[in-house]
This record gives sequence, C-alpha cells and structure tokens, in this order.
Amino acid sequence: QVQLVESGGGLVQPGGSLRLSCAFSGFTLDRYTIGWFRQASGKEREGVSSINSINTYYLDSVKGRFTISRDNAKNTVYLQMNNLKPEDTAVYYCAADQGLFGTMTVLWDYWGQGTQVTVSS
Repeated sequence: QVQLVESGGGLVQPGGSLRLSCAFSGFTLDRYTIGWFRQASGKEREGVSSINSINTYYLDSVKGRFTISRDNAKNTVYLQMNNLKPEDTAVYYCAADQGLFGTMTVLWDYWGQGTQVTVSS
C-alpha cells in the first residue's frame, strides 16, 4: 500500500527558507517518480519538482531556489525552498507516479494530504 506523508510547511517571511519532507512507503524510486505539486488559492495545481532514479525536474519559476533530494535509507524526499517569495504561497502536495519518463500532471497515482506554505511579511 502506497503512503505519502508530508511535513515541514509553515509561515515564513519573503527571502526565507523552508524544507518540506515526504516520507513514502509501498514503492521504490527505481520504478516510480516522486515529486511536489502546489496549488495556490483559486489556481490550478502545478508540478514544482520531481525526482526518480534517472532524472530531476524543476518548474522554471523555482529553478535556482528550490532543490529536491532523497534519502533512500529513510524513504524520504525533501524539497529545500530558499529565497521564498509571496507567489510561492500554496498548499504543497507530495505525489508519486509509476514510471520514469512521464510529466507532472494531476493524474499521478498517489497523493499526500498536503501542507500549507505561506510566504508573507
């Protein structure tokens, strides 16, 4: 049974940093891609970053500020978010999808419950 549990959201001032964690079980990254989506109020859910055994992806607006990484021993994926901006405010979801070559869409197979990130002074 696949499970994804996010943690690490919160309130941060512009320019600040947060690290999101996603503890996963029920699959391995040699066959799945795991990533982070976000959904701001009134907007569509968008893919922010993903990682698997052969590739990483970043949304253009977060390149150079966000870093995705994994700890295979802990079955955890992290999203380090630096230089946060108010437009990064959203609910962030960890999600996973079988396969290594797909794109980030809302059709992914498995989703966490989401964690709120608010960037405000």
